[in-house]
Amino acid sequence: MPMLKILNLYAGIGGNRKLWGDKHQVTAVELDDRVAQVYAHMFPNDKVIVGNAHQYLLEHYSEFDFIWSSPPCPSHSQMRKNMSYGVMGAKALYPDMQLYEEIVFLKHYCKGKWIVENVKPYYDYLIQPSFMLGRHPYWANFAVQTSLQFEADGIKNVGAAKTIAERFGYDLSNYNLPDKRKALRNAVNPEMGLLILNAVMDDIYANI
Repeated sequence: MPMLKILNLYAGIGGNRKLWGDKHQVTAVELDDRVAQVYAHMFPNDKVIVGNAHQYLLEHYSEFDFIWSSPPCPSHSQMRKNMSYGVMGAKALYPDMQLYEEIVFLKHYCKGKWIVENVKPYYDYLIQPSFMLGRHPYWANFAVQTSLQFEADGIKNVGAAKTIAERFGYDLSNYNLPDKRKALRNAVNPEMGLLILNAVMDDIYANI
């Protein structure tokens, strides 16, 4: 199995990365220093950078075999639009177009494998996703087996923080995070993360 150089953008606490093991060289970029510290503690072999993932991608995309990006999703979210804004009176937001900037950029410039993950938006897709896993759209330049069923549609869609932690093997009780439930809900289901990495490896082997 070849060792991959992987770039994990908007890494959070590393839900997508949790089941990848230590055979690959992973660089994680996370803006929130407190969240980055949790990631670094959980994955001590990874290189962790506290900074702007969007800018890091632009400057370093050519250095990696596989890039995973999960840009912030609230401004695209049906739930925020329908509930937080529609019912609870939250402020209206422009949808953050960095999501589509990254999809277009990776499609036309990245020579390695790449994937962008987000939520199903409240508007019509500006770029159709490559596939869906659960309720989450993914844009990618490789195929993924989407017929598999998961117990949960990602950590984001599990209930209380305790349930999330138990289901996916996370214990944040000893970490200094102001909103641990948010950190858990922003993570990708580790089983989906492993499924996607395995698909990357299969695609690489198929083209050797």
